Amino acid sequence: MKFKSDEISSVIQQEIEQFASRIDVREVGRVLEVGDGIAQVYGLSNVMAGEMVEFASGVRGLAFNLEENSVGVIILGDYLQINEGEEVRSTGQLLSVPVGEELLGRVVDPLGNPLDGKGPIVTKNRRDVETIATGVAERQPVCEPLQTGIKAVDAMTPIGRGQRELIIGDRKTGKTAIAIDAIINQRESDVQCFYVAIGQKESTVAGVVEKLRDAGAMDYTTVIVSGASDPAPMQYIAPYSGTSMAEHFMFAGGHALVVYDDLSKQAVAYRELSLLMRRPPGREAFPGDVFYCHSRLLERSSKLSDDLGGGSITSLPIIETLEGEVSAYIPTNVISITDGQIYLQPDLFFAGVKPAMNAGISVSRVGGAAQIKAMKKVAGGLRLDLAAFRELEAFAQLGTELDPATQARLDRGYRMVELLKQGQYRPLHVVDQVLAIFAGTRGFLDQVPVSEVPQWEETFLTFMREQKSEVREALAEKQDLDDELTKQIEDSINEFNLQYAGGKQKSLAQNTRC
Repeated sequence: MKFKSDEISSVIQQEIEQFASRIDVREVGRVLEVGDGIAQVYGLSNVMAGEMVEFASGVRGLAFNLEENSVGVIILGDYLQINEGEEVRSTGQLLSVPVGEELLGRVVDPLGNPLDGKGPIVTKNRRDVETIATGVAERQPVCEPLQTGIKAVDAMTPIGRGQRELIIGDRKTGKTAIAIDAIINQRESDVQCFYVAIGQKESTVAGVVEKLRDAGAMDYTTVIVSGASDPAPMQYIAPYSGTSMAEHFMFAGGHALVVYDDLSKQAVAYRELSLLMRRPPGREAFPGDVFYCHSRLLERSSKLSDDLGGGSITSLPIIETLEGEVSAYIPTNVISITDGQIYLQPDLFFAGVKPAMNAGISVSRVGGAAQIKAMKKVAGGLRLDLAAFRELEAFAQLGTELDPATQARLDRGYRMVELLKQGQYRPLHVVDQVLAIFAGTRGFLDQVPVSEVPQWEETFLTFMREQKSEVREALAEKQDLDDELTKQIEDSINEFNLQYAGGKQKSLAQNTRC
């Protein structure tokens, strides 16, 4: 058998051309100690801060502390699987999560793994969990409203697309309820929603998911869960993961709403990690960079310039206070980062005022720019009037004689408080809000007994939808109040009041006959 040299040389040449080096050069270290969600690793001298590392057991971690002789790694998974002396490899990658429309309607953990038993999530795109916020030149002012469907919020502390509005208050005062209502109200809008549950009971989160599903809101919502039983590293990265998922839509020219429930627990998780890593503690034992921890998160929420597509992320961070202590360390930090706050007062909540918003302390730094013109006209002085009413109410409790003008202001104040009450999971369309607040601020409710205000409002809005639909549609189309439309609304309210009074007398006569 003869060999042809030219054939052999061509085969060898072809093999050389197709040869690819399969040598995998990685830095390898060893675990010195492990426990409480962190590991000290020796030997990874070239690892970078924030780089992913992989343990021999398959669990991944994040390089958190770069020390002289070792690397502090926070473990993103079950740290009980890791043993002392185990091999650790650097990956050369940053932590990233899957993003895209495939995540809508799903419940996931902070790494993007499904928790709802609906099968794996297959996405084409991934985004880094930690990214630098867009610069000032790449943004535009907040001027497009994001309707929450809550009268008290949309009238007194309006929220715009791209804004960061803090919801703050003691536990069990309705903070999550406001955020969930805001998500439910996006049904007819183009806003994708992300609810990040940090350190919550898993039964509570399951209840929230069920409510969203019942309201049809899970179609456009992703729930990111890091429960109370999850290790501190997962609770720490959860809000950053949720923001990365939202950024995918923002940079594609869409709009997103992110609820962080709540950042107090994230700060506690970060404090736990920092103390375990032996970082120097500061005020209330928090590390010195806890402000940066929240600022670099919330600064990623913005309204992009038209050149970048005009997308936006609106954030509703939630902070829990202890005994109403707004001046504590974490609350003051987050108040200084955000564009306003909705303060929920326990006294109002227990008195049956829901949402229990304190009109004096609550503020939106965007103001009327995030309201439609009609709402701006009917609710312009409402917040100040309500704050003045609270002071007047406290003064009236002293039992002093009041002049008729002061008594009239008090009476109207009581009616406006009743009018602004709203049941949970019942967001109102902005046109209905304008009609109700118009009636209250212009004095059309002054003759209605305080106890009957909710019933009057419900009946009135039904009357406007069914019998005066042309007036309602004109308001929805113009979103402004001119003289002609104002006259039509006033005439409609007067006509309704006659019907309402007649209906009351009729029912009273029937009751008397019975």
